[in-house]
Amino acid sequence: MIPVILSGGAGTRLWPLSRRLFPKQFHALMGEKTLIQDTVLRVQSLAGAQKPVLLCNEDHRFMAAGQLDEVGISASQIILEPVARGTAPAIAVAAELIKGHYGNEAIIGIFPADHMIRDQALFLTAVDQAISLAEAGHLVTFGVSPNRAHTGYGYLKVDLPIGKQGAPVQQFVEKPDAQTAESYLSTGGYFWNSGMFVFKVKSLLKAFDQYAPQTRRICTRAVSEAQVDDIFVRLPRSIFEQASNDSIDYAVMEKAQETMMVPLDAGWSDVGSWDSIYESLEKDKAENVTVGNVISQDTSNSLIFSHHGSVATQGLDNIVIVNTSDAVLVANRSHADNLKSLVEAVRLEDKDKAESHQRVYRPWGSFDSIDSGDGFQVKRIIVDPGKKLSLQRHQHRAEHWVVVSGTAQVTLADRVFNLDANQSTYIARGVTHRLANLQSDPLEIIEVQTGDYLGEDDIERLDDDFNRGRFD
Repeated sequence: MIPVILSGGAGTRLWPLSRRLFPKQFHALMGEKTLIQDTVLRVQSLAGAQKPVLLCNEDHRFMAAGQLDEVGISASQIILEPVARGTAPAIAVAAELIKGHYGNEAIIGIFPADHMIRDQALFLTAVDQAISLAEAGHLVTFGVSPNRAHTGYGYLKVDLPIGKQGAPVQQFVEKPDAQTAESYLSTGGYFWNSGMFVFKVKSLLKAFDQYAPQTRRICTRAVSEAQVDDIFVRLPRSIFEQASNDSIDYAVMEKAQETMMVPLDAGWSDVGSWDSIYESLEKDKAENVTVGNVISQDTSNSLIFSHHGSVATQGLDNIVIVNTSDAVLVANRSHADNLKSLVEAVRLEDKDKAESHQRVYRPWGSFDSIDSGDGFQVKRIIVDPGKKLSLQRHQHRAEHWVVVSGTAQVTLADRVFNLDANQSTYIARGVTHRLANLQSDPLEIIEVQTGDYLGEDDIERLDDDFNRGRFD
């Protein structure tokens, strides 16, 4: 089986920890490893699993590749989505590429990068059952037995009892209101839709031809005109953006006659909200979940998550508190599933707070925004060993670099020289420059920018080790 990992989501409901440029799948929310690392390790333990195919936003390509590398796994291909178009076009593209490499008879498994599964053995058993059904031509999904009337999940309706090889799906049901969800729970025969699937390539593409032919045509063309850069597959935006923004459920699964459900009772969660994280993590005697430096008194049934400094609480119940270096969320747990409108309000007030953290990751390392004001900005830049920034110039700003630790190799116009700790240099506006770390330890510098415009898009790249665009 070829695992396909879907990693295109932004995780808005987990703001302020999850943001567009560093979404939830790249965070360690449930342990030492990130969600995407847990997902890849989980599916690689399947018998006969090939190297995974990963789909992600183009902005996340180096982060995704780097996190897989940290756990000793490399993707066979990383498909870069130039624009979000839902799971249907993403899966169609993956199926077309896999067909070209493995043929029509290949089995593919679709696994979102941001799920948690507690019982690995039960998960492997369920996937084995799904593979057997897929080999027989079925389109297979996984249903999770509901333990509460959740309104944030779609549901699958099947006939009870379920046989050893699953059951035909009678109906895909959209997210219900509270009363309807309660009726599903009391009636039985309804399962949460996990968003994971297993198909044979031939069966899936046949279903696309029958139920979503335009999506199939657009995605086939996008794959045929894609640019391949090492493991990265760059889909042409002008073609891919023509595809309908549809889920695989809506486009294919709920219309197909060959759809089967395998029950999955393995401690599944889609980690879609702070409340789902609360439900998934171990609680203390007061039914609190605390992460980080937290001191609480007379506080119960709450999630307190601190990634920066200390949080102290008193006299609270059913609250979510999330503390990061540049933003704090305080919400009633019963409202924690509905943060999208709040995040949109934050975006209108301060776009950066909605899109990026104080620390921003780049393929060469990271930088922290320390201070800014009218006409200036200060950053702390960390360059990883053996890495270098692009050869670049700016039209609107000048820069002053001060080395804090390590040795910097500086390219400045036609000069190349080294700077050690406590040494500095000045880069005038419009001058070609580059920063490199050729040592075995990280390089740390302080960069002071001055000018009439200090946006990240004032970078013209003339040469780049990471094949980013000239103004990308």
